[in-house]
Amino acid sequence: MKTFKFLLLFSSFAVAGGGGYVAGTRGLATNFNQLFSGQALGETMPPAAIPTGKVIYYRHPDGKPEYSAAPKETADGRAFVAVRQSEDVSFETVKKVAAESAGTAPKAGERKILYYRNPMGLPDTSKVPKKDSMGMDYIPVYEGDEVDSSVVKVSLGKLQRTGVKTATAEKAVVSRRVRVPGTVTFDERLVRIVSMRADSFIEDVADVTTGDRVKKGDDLFHFYSKEIAKAGAEYATELRGGGKPDLDAGGALQLRNLGVPEETIRGIARDRIVPRSIAYLSPSDGVVLERNATTGMMAEAGDVLFRIADTSRVWVIADVPEYDAMSIRKGATATVRVRNLPGKVFEGTVDLIYPELQAQTRTAKVRIELSNGEGLLLANMYADVEIASGEPNPVVAVPNSAVIDTGDRQVVFVDKGDGRFEPRDVTLGPRGDDRTEITKGVEPGEKIVVSANFLLDAESNLNAALNGLTTSEVQP
Repeated sequence: MKTFKFLLLFSSFAVAGGGGYVAGTRGLATNFNQLFSGQALGETMPPAAIPTGKVIYYRHPDGKPEYSAAPKETADGRAFVAVRQSEDVSFETVKKVAAESAGTAPKAGERKILYYRNPMGLPDTSKVPKKDSMGMDYIPVYEGDEVDSSVVKVSLGKLQRTGVKTATAEKAVVSRRVRVPGTVTFDERLVRIVSMRADSFIEDVADVTTGDRVKKGDDLFHFYSKEIAKAGAEYATELRGGGKPDLDAGGALQLRNLGVPEETIRGIARDRIVPRSIAYLSPSDGVVLERNATTGMMAEAGDVLFRIADTSRVWVIADVPEYDAMSIRKGATATVRVRNLPGKVFEGTVDLIYPELQAQTRTAKVRIELSNGEGLLLANMYADVEIASGEPNPVVAVPNSAVIDTGDRQVVFVDKGDGRFEPRDVTLGPRGDDRTEITKGVEPGEKIVVSANFLLDAESNLNAALNGLTTSEVQP
């Protein structure tokens, strides 16, 4: 009999211990002291209060500081415990605080509190002050606070410390100076070739050599041509016979076709006499690039006797990389500096973009036309060229420092006033030396942050990340 009583007592302790373990793991409000001190083992226990209200969040079944906004399981497969409104806080305390709050109106100048949000970022709000299960106070949300979590709000004192500066988005010409090397060359259109159109004997070549400057109308040499003398005699006979001195027909036209200067044709028409030798005059001002004429030589038709270049206007051929060549337009302004002339600056315009790329260097040749009235620029001089690229028409633009380029997106911060800054995705156009075109996302007149915007971006990303974390947790 004693053995039976001992076994019964031992079994009772075992059942009580197992029940306590189960109650502890399942979050039941069980107190071991009350179990044995307040009531006898045979008495009936009062029923536990059933949690009411909506599920606020889920907690770890072992009481660890792990929470979730959606149903979740532990690593060993146990379900998180649902925490409802009645379990999260004592409503007696809430009612007391609500009554005290209801009797207190906001003072003048104070902002109205709209609601209180969960301090852990969970999707739970309250119209009255409260605490979460860990004793943390809910955070008040005031009237006027931004709903968008990406909007950054900074106090005036912090704005001064961080050095946030703004500028106004406005319409402006976005240009960039392309700096490339170049070489001075003669304008091909101003190079003159002196040659005969009929076989001729060269006489009395002028005292000019390669590199000398000549003026238009200067004597270069004298020549005698049997063919020209015959055509001149026929023209003189025609005039002596009563023909009209028409310089555009008859013998005068034949002489012009043979390359006889206009002054000589007029002399024959006036004097009715053909000179024994005819003077060949310089066709333009310029520099003698080549002299092949020699006194006493026999020049055949087409032989180059002189080559003269007019240097009043020259070209600079610049080698522009393929990427930059796409942004250069004909008529763009260009600045040329020659290394041999320090401090001297020449202004010109882009006259031609050659329609091909150099296969070895992947560069395009750009021709710039310059005035050279003083004759300072010489052929084959090296030059440093700056060409203005971009469209000449004004566009919506912001300072370059205003744009944050993450690679995937381009963002600027718009000053909304009262220390609020809104991140705005934008679409970029060409980038200039000082400004960047904004094709979409910003309107003229808006204030854009141009300094310390990376700090605002970090704050905005943090807010967005917290908001995104909360949103992802509540999804099934």
